[in-house]
Amino acid sequence: MYHGKHNLKTLIICAAGIAVNMLCSLMVGALGLPLYLDTVGTVSVAVLGGYLPGVLVGFTTNLLKCFSDPTSIYYGVLNVLIAIVAAFISEKGYFRKVGGVIVSFFAFTMIGGGLGSLIPMFTDGLTFDSESLSGILYETGHYSLAGAHIASSIIMDLPDKIITILLVLIIIRLIPEKWVKYFSFRGWFQKSASPKDIREAEKTPVRILSLQKKILLVLASSLMIVSVIAMMIGAEVFSKTVIKEHTRIAQGTAEIAAAVINGDRIDQYVNSKGTVAGYQDTAKLLCEILNSSTDVSFLYVYRITDEGCQVVFDFDTEKIQHYEIGEIVPLDEGLKDQLPALLSGEKVEPAITDDEFGYLLTAYQPVLDSEGNCTCYVGADVDMNQINAMKRSFYVEMASVFLAFFFVICVFVIWLAEFGIIYPINSIMKCLDSLAHTSDDQSSMDADVKMFRKLGIRTGDEIENLYLSACSMTKNQAEQLRSIRRLSDSTAKMQDGLIITMADLVESRDSDTGAHVQKTAAYVKIIVESLKKKGYYAEKITPKFMSDVVRSAPLHDVGKINIPDEVLNKPGKLTDEEYEIMKTHTTAGKKIMENAISSVEGDSYLKEARNMAAYHHERWDGKGYPEKIHGEVIPLSARIMAVADVFDALTSPRVYKPAFPLEKALAIINEGKGTQFDPKCVEAFMESIDEVKEVMKKYNPGL
Repeated sequence: MYHGKHNLKTLIICAAGIAVNMLCSLMVGALGLPLYLDTVGTVSVAVLGGYLPGVLVGFTTNLLKCFSDPTSIYYGVLNVLIAIVAAFISEKGYFRKVGGVIVSFFAFTMIGGGLGSLIPMFTDGLTFDSESLSGILYETGHYSLAGAHIASSIIMDLPDKIITILLVLIIIRLIPEKWVKYFSFRGWFQKSASPKDIREAEKTPVRILSLQKKILLVLASSLMIVSVIAMMIGAEVFSKTVIKEHTRIAQGTAEIAAAVINGDRIDQYVNSKGTVAGYQDTAKLLCEILNSSTDVSFLYVYRITDEGCQVVFDFDTEKIQHYEIGEIVPLDEGLKDQLPALLSGEKVEPAITDDEFGYLLTAYQPVLDSEGNCTCYVGADVDMNQINAMKRSFYVEMASVFLAFFFVICVFVIWLAEFGIIYPINSIMKCLDSLAHTSDDQSSMDADVKMFRKLGIRTGDEIENLYLSACSMTKNQAEQLRSIRRLSDSTAKMQDGLIITMADLVESRDSDTGAHVQKTAAYVKIIVESLKKKGYYAEKITPKFMSDVVRSAPLHDVGKINIPDEVLNKPGKLTDEEYEIMKTHTTAGKKIMENAISSVEGDSYLKEARNMAAYHHERWDGKGYPEKIHGEVIPLSARIMAVADVFDALTSPRVYKPAFPLEKALAIINEGKGTQFDPKCVEAFMESIDEVKEVMKKYNPGL
C-alpha cells in the first residue's frame, strides 16, 4: 500500500513534462517562430496521467517562466485549464478518435487564444497597429478594436495548438505501455481497485449530492469567498496607494513648475499676451516639465479671479488644444468649494473632478511674488482614466493568479478526497450492502466477511476506525450466526429488557443533551472562575458557591422531561403554542428541584440547580421568561448559565440548525451584553476564550 516509489517516479515524469515545456518554449523563441509550444509537456502528462499531474506540470511551468518573464504568472491559469481539458478529453477517450483530436484543437485554442487575449486586453489596453493582424481585421470594418484583437489572437494561436497536439500524439506513441501507469499519482489507503471497481464506486447512488461534490462545493465556495475578500481588500489598498502616489506626483510637478515662474511678472505676461521677454523661456521650461512626466496629463498656469480662471500659461495636448493667454476659463465644478481659498491665495488640497474637462485629479500650487503674495496658481492634472486602467489591470492580474491557485488546490483536494475518503467509504458501503443482503447461510456470511477484511483500509483517521469497527462487527456477526438459533429464546428476553430500558431512556431524553450538559458545565466553570479572578461579585462567589454552581449545571434543563417529544425534538421552528409549552420546562424544572430539595435536606447545591433550572432563560433587560425578572434580581448562577447555554446552543448542531462558526457565536454573545446577558458574565467569558476553545476541541474533535 506504500506508494512512495511509484509517486517519486510520477514526480520525475512531471519534471520531464516541465522540461519539455521549457525546452520547446526556448526553441521557438530562439528560432523566432510565432509559436509558444509551452503546453506540449502539460498536455502529454495530463492525457496519460490525469488531472493532478497535468495541472502540476502546467502551473509549475509558468512559475518557472516567471524568472525570465514575470508576466507569465498571469497566464498560469491558461496552462492549468488546458491541463484540465486535456485530462477530461483523454478520460472520455476522445484522443483516440479523429473527431476528438480536432475538437481538442479548437478547445485549446479557445483557452490559449480566446481567454488568453483577455488578459493583455484588460491589463495593457489595446493599441492600434495597422500592420498587425488585429489592425488588418479592424480596418475591414467588420470588427471592433476588441473583437479584432480577440479574433487575431485566436487565429494566431490555432497553429500553435495544432502543432502542440500533433507533438503530443507522437509522444504518446513513443511512451512504452509499461511506463504509462507511472504518469498518475497513487494515493490508495486500501487495496488498489481495478478500473472497473473505480467506475462502480463512482456510480454509487446518492439522494441529493455525492460526498465528493459536497467537498468540492464547500472547498470552491470557501476559496472563492476568501479570494473575493482578498481581492477586494487588495484592490482597495492598491487604489488608495495609486491615488496617493499620483497625488504626490501632481503636487510635485506643480511645485517644480511654480518654482520656475517669476511671480512678479504675471501681469506683464498677461498684458503683453506672452510677447514680453522671458515668457517664452518660461513656457519652454514648463513644457519640458509637462513632457518629462508620463503621469501628468495637463499643466497650466491660471490667475484666479471672480469671473473665473485667467490663462497665463497653457499647452496643447493630444486631446485638448491650449487656451489663449488672458482668456477666462470657468473654474472646475469640483473646485468651486475651494474658490474663496483660491481667491485669497491660500494653498488648497488636491481634488478629483469629473466635468467637461475630463475625469481628473488636480493639484494646485500657488506662485508667489517677491513679497510672498500669491499672483497665480500652477495646475497639474492627472487623468483618472489612466488610474482606473491601472486598477482594472490590477484586478485582472489578481483574478488570473487567484484562479490558477484555485484550480490547482481544487484538483489536489479532489484527488486527495477520492483516495482518502470517497473510495474507502464507497468500498466499505459496497461490502456492507453485500453483507446486509447475505442470507442466513454460514458459508455466504464467512465469504463476505473475508472479502470485507481484505479491503485493508488504512486511512489513519475516523474512516479507518469505522472500518475496523465494521470488521469487528462483521466478524462477531458471523460468529453469532452459528449460535443464533440456540440463543434465540434468551436473546428475545434480552431484547424485551433492552426495549423496556430504551423506552424509559427515550421517555426522559432530550436529543440536545449528552455532550451539551458536559460542555455547559465546563463553560460555567470557566465563567465563574473568571469572575472570581476579576473580583466581580466577590461576596457571592465563594468556593462553595463555585462548587455548587459547577455541580448543579447539568441539571439546568431537567424540566424538559415534561415536554412532549413532538415539541422537544421538533426539527423546525416551534409555533407560538409549542413555544409556550417549551417555556414551561423552566417552571417544571423548578418544581422538580424543589421536590428534590424537600427530600434531601441540607444539600444546598440543589438550590443553585433550582435557580438555574428556573431562571436560565431570564434576560438582563427583563424580557425573558418565566417571571420576567431583570438585572441582579436574577440569581447569579442563572445569569452565568444563560451565557454558557446560549453559546453551546449556537456552536452545536441541532435538529433544526447547523452549528454556527465560533466567530459568529461570539459576536452574538457580545451583542447580547447588557440586554440578554449580564455584562460582567459576558466579559468574563470573552476574556477566557482560549479555555473555551479547549472545551470545544475536547468535545468536538473535528474542530
